Amino acid sequence: MTRKNTFAAPSPEETGQLYEVAGRVKELAPWTWMDEADIFGVQNPETGEIGFVSIMGMAGEHFAVALYQGAAALYDFWELESGDALVNPMGLLDIPQLQASFEDRDMLAKQDRDVIKKLGLKFRGANAWPMFRSYAPGLMPWFVTATEARFLTCALARTLEVASRLKAQPDLLDIENDEAGERYLVCVPQGQGESLVWTEQLVRIPAPEPEIIPIVLNMEVADQLKQLPRRQLELEIDLLSLPMPIGEKGERPYRPYLLMLADARSGMVVGFELMKPEPSVTGMHGQIPMKLAGWLAQAGVIPALISVRSELLLELLDPLANILNVKLGQSDSLPSLEAAMDAMLGMMGGDF
Repeated sequence: MTRKNTFAAPSPEETGQLYEVAGRVKELAPWTWMDEADIFGVQNPETGEIGFVSIMGMAGEHFAVALYQGAAALYDFWELESGDALVNPMGLLDIPQLQASFEDRDMLAKQDRDVIKKLGLKFRGANAWPMFRSYAPGLMPWFVTATEARFLTCALARTLEVASRLKAQPDLLDIENDEAGERYLVCVPQGQGESLVWTEQLVRIPAPEPEIIPIVLNMEVADQLKQLPRRQLELEIDLLSLPMPIGEKGERPYRPYLLMLADARSGMVVGFELMKPEPSVTGMHGQIPMKLAGWLAQAGVIPALISVRSELLLELLDPLANILNVKLGQSDSLPSLEAAMDAMLGMMGGDF
């Protein structure tokens, strides 16, 4: 498949099918008896990839069907579900997924409203307007492509089937003899086109190997840092994803990340930078140790302690901390840094 076809917009026929099946899901309202943890899989008839369906809306706030794409996305979802949302409040945006949500009219973009008008569809009231979005690490939610629309249509159609059965059979997704929690009910396509038939299988989905982050670390710079004087200072460092779209008009915008280093005692900002998720979010993460090294060189001192909040930063900075013989600590709260971030974001014109 060519890049042009991969990123093409859905045809009117594909869009119409997507809105039609989404309307049936809205009418069924599966969130009245399903919660986000009632997960099942759907295999993409075109690629063989398995997406994992999660229903949102039991709390009565955000009504949506999420389709997490691949095993890594599934386990990222479970980690977010079991963890502290305050550690990474934007974490959901970094999980690759497709979403069909039901919004108020003012939540839709002009492009959404234009499509609905062309299709001759009518919606009225709160949480009544279908909206379809693609989520990817480091990027803002965006309109679905033709390929994504077709997969999401399949997933919504399977949702109608599985959710209806689950209402009558509440233990449908409870897999016996699965202590590791790795087996899932997966809807599997057989055949092609109009002859496509769906079957169900129990499929083991083990957690994928952790992604290796290539850390950029200049040993010459690290050796120079070891010559700096040491002070009884505690520095706090954190990385915050900002829902602030940046990009050219008509193109999918990215989300910048704010990396900041502050003195824990005085709250003075030692260094900060808005980072772009290039060449990827993982590649951006690998640059963080050298950003810290540069700020320490500018400050001209080596602290006794560097505190972080996330497990990610703990792992990223561990090699540099070992080289400099600096204690690296983890805390759920970094009060001085948080105050500095709040002040800076306020100057940028928003509360993120």
